[in-house]
Amino acid sequence: MRLGKLKNTAPYRETKMLEIKFHGRGGQGVVIASQMLGMAFFRKDMYPQCYSLFGGERRGAPVVSFLRVGNEKILLKCEIKNPNELIVFEPSLLDPQEVRSVMPLGSKILINSRIKPDFLSELTDYRVGLVDAQSIADSLELGHVINTAILGAYCRFTGHIPIESFVETVRDMAPQRKEINAEAARQGYEKVTTINGNNP
Repeated sequence: MRLGKLKNTAPYRETKMLEIKFHGRGGQGVVIASQMLGMAFFRKDMYPQCYSLFGGERRGAPVVSFLRVGNEKILLKCEIKNPNELIVFEPSLLDPQEVRSVMPLGSKILINSRIKPDFLSELTDYRVGLVDAQSIADSLELGHVINTAILGAYCRFTGHIPIESFVETVRDMAPQRKEINAEAARQGYEKVTTINGNNP
């Protein structure tokens, strides 16, 4: 018996991949931030994949971490070159020209900053959020570790993760001072502002 050519009868289902870049310095909690956010997405029945790059094994050295999230298992193993979301722990590391060369217009950029940076005039085609995560960390005596504060802001800025769901992730994953970090997340959620676009 001769077999005819088999047809793929599986229904087509569009998948949406979210690719997030975290950029900061050693000691700010950049790596664990990508892991925490990945777990928060996992609890929403999504599939996370994260990895990190280090500029040096010392506090203050540049650190870049990446998180890829999809609604199906992720088979890609390549580097994220064109993220559609950027979380900036240290604003001095942000290069607007680089952003414009690699990020699609309309992408979301969340920045830890006490003031409105001058370079925002070069990012008018992007949705930009600001939160003073360092001041939140200072008020709670968390030092330079701003990851939970900036991720709380991320929850509101993007609308991807409900804040109380993320707070539960913080309680599970924060290596110490769990309730203080949970409070940092809540304060970040409340204090984020959107420069280009509207808060969800």
